[in-house]
Amino acid sequence: MFGTLKTLIVGANARAEEQVRDVYAIELIDQKIREASANLKAAKVALAGLIQRERAEQRQIDTLEARIADLLTRAKEALAAEREDLAQQAAQAIADLENELAGRQQTQARLEARIMQLRQSVETAHRRIIDLKQGAVSARAVRKEQGIQRKVNRHLGGDSPFEEAEALISRVMGEDDPFEQGEILREIDSGLNHGDIAGRMADAGFGAPGNATAHSVLDRLKGEN
Repeated sequence: MFGTLKTLIVGANARAEEQVRDVYAIELIDQKIREASANLKAAKVALAGLIQRERAEQRQIDTLEARIADLLTRAKEALAAEREDLAQQAAQAIADLENELAGRQQTQARLEARIMQLRQSVETAHRRIIDLKQGAVSARAVRKEQGIQRKVNRHLGGDSPFEEAEALISRVMGEDDPFEQGEILREIDSGLNHGDIAGRMADAGFGAPGNATAHSVLDRLKGEN
């Protein structure tokens, strides 16, 4: 029982979260782009720091190489002058400088590899943020179109003015003609009062017509002639 309720609650929370994400999708996209831009900025700062360290190491390497080259020249001159004591001291200094140079060259190599890796990551993140911003523009356009479509559906769908007008027209066109209805009522009243019996008998040939007609007047004129 408890497990079932927990599952239902988790499902309800998931649906609620999805609804919130759907409603505030554009705001969430903008927030994620801001977060990605902040991460990119931090990565750029880190990259700048690595490049600065690598350049400092390069300056130290250049200095060491210059000192080594200078001491080598001086050691050769000392040997040529048979000052082996000074040449020995120079050789020891050169060995120490070369060891330091090797260490700094290894450090520089690691920095260069790290810089290359981080630079690629920064470039990839930069391109992705550009794509995200373009996608956000498209998402805003789609959301605007969806809003317009929903408004159109509300106005044109269901009990829209079009359908209401069509229903009213059908109702008016389906109503009985009041003029025809009045004629029928007069016929009914005349039948109930026997007012039309003479006319109906005259039409059947029994007796003269009750009212003069064009035919009766014409027949009467012919008889007079």
